[in-house]
Amino acid sequence: MEIRAITLFITPESDPAQYAPFIAAARDAFPMPVQTMRLATTPFPEWLPYGKDGTRELVRLEQAWKAAGIDFMSVGTALIAHDVEWLSEIPFYLGATESVFASAEIADVHGYIDFDRISFAARIIQQLSLSQANGFDNLFFAATAHCGRDYPFFPVACGSGEIGFAIAMEGVTEVRQALQTAVTLNDARSIIINQIETTAKTVSATADYLATQFDVPFRGIDFSMAPFPVDEKSLGGALQDVGLPFIGTEGSLFAAAFLTDALQRAQFPRAGYNGLMMSVLEDSVLAKHVEENRLSVNDLLMYSAVCGVGLDTLPLPGNVTTDQLKAILMDTAALALRLRKPLTARLMPIPGKMAGEPVVFDFPYFANSRVMRIRGSGMSHPRFKYMSMMTLNEIERP
Repeated sequence: MEIRAITLFITPESDPAQYAPFIAAARDAFPMPVQTMRLATTPFPEWLPYGKDGTRELVRLEQAWKAAGIDFMSVGTALIAHDVEWLSEIPFYLGATESVFASAEIADVHGYIDFDRISFAARIIQQLSLSQANGFDNLFFAATAHCGRDYPFFPVACGSGEIGFAIAMEGVTEVRQALQTAVTLNDARSIIINQIETTAKTVSATADYLATQFDVPFRGIDFSMAPFPVDEKSLGGALQDVGLPFIGTEGSLFAAAFLTDALQRAQFPRAGYNGLMMSVLEDSVLAKHVEENRLSVNDLLMYSAVCGVGLDTLPLPGNVTTDQLKAILMDTAALALRLRKPLTARLMPIPGKMAGEPVVFDFPYFANSRVMRIRGSGMSHPRFKYMSMMTLNEIERP
């Protein structure tokens, strides 16, 4: 297994120079490769100045933290509790920086869904899609629903206000090996659980040592099965190893639930999602099935009901409407609230591309695919204008 990211959670007043020794030590301390060192702040509306001063301050901070050894930086989430106008700052932040991520909450952990923010987030997605010819800037933005703090995976990473760090793992290769060699699914599940727990002990021991040496508390591990765009590291391939001919056929829901069950049974210090990252453009097998028109937006959302993490790097038509994006975000929020689980939506309209047309990025972390089709014209009704927010969890479960 590899470490996808070590994410350091800081407060706005934290001094990059103070944490540079920790960052340098953490990058080389573990017995497996560490791909990236990352940073996440508390929600940006709570500490950045509004307007141009905030953008200039963010550029300064990005440079300072890069000098300290950070590869990517998240400025946290604009929460429902913050003024919705803060969302308008996100395109400016992303346009002025090279490695900064941000997110917008559309449904919170208390069960509230905010229609104004869903509309605003949809417009941000459209705006970001036009920043570059390939729509790449949406990689740095996501809408979040029922998400907590101190998640090590981006773009949802947002600090709680307490200094600490968490670890995001990448271990699909080992999962595929277990599924391909085990005689039964029970055997495969036992092997996967053992692999996770064995790796967690090793990782935790090193993390605890770093925590003690540098006085930076260890928050836990996110073992979400994160893909890489080669077949041997494909989560889609792992799902097929359960017994599927392709992802999108009947049985796919069971396969997703099966792998998630193994994650949930394993014992280790937890942080973040600990689900399945069915990221289309980051997964060679999923990208291929989209290219073959075997996998839809609704399929991926349905699988999120049993595995998380939501909709990730979905290539959508460049002319996708605000109402269509709103519909996708409303479905994501509704599912997150009814199931009380964290979900995100990172949607990538591709300028000038229609459904079914090829998508090619000159980016080593993306696979080639095709633009996904959106059925229907989306969500638009006058009654939404008179209700900005509602709850979907008024009735407690028995």
